[in-house]
Amino acid sequence: MLSLKVTGSFNKTLTFLNKCTSGECISSSLIKYADAGLEALRANTPKSTGYTAESWSYEIINKNGKYIIQYNNSNVSKGHNVAILLQYGHATKNGGYVQGIDYINPSLKPIFNNIADNAWKELTSR
Repeated sequence: MLSLKVTGSFNKTLTFLNKCTSGECISSSLIKYADAGLEALRANTPKSTGYTAESWSYEIINKNGKYIIQYNNSNVSKGHNVAILLQYGHATKNGGYVQGIDYINPSLKPIFNNIADNAWKELTSR
């Protein structure tokens, strides 16, 4: 005969699971990746004054259960976002063209790869 006696409760477990279903644990775990991406963008943004590099921010958005890390840059000159002008290039007043520098994609690629790798490890370790 096997006898089993359990004491205590599952309150902490249920609280954790409720947070996860409401998105709190997912959102909070994305913060470390968002912070890493923010630092990478700041470090790799071409610098003249450094203002564009320091103008990066992010927000984590939940759209119908899909989480998005959205990076924003608030440096706008004459109605144009400077970070985008640096990334893709732009025309000049006198008819010239300034070639863009692809700094956003290489900055964020290792962060996104890290998210994918860690998510895969989490899924396959159970």
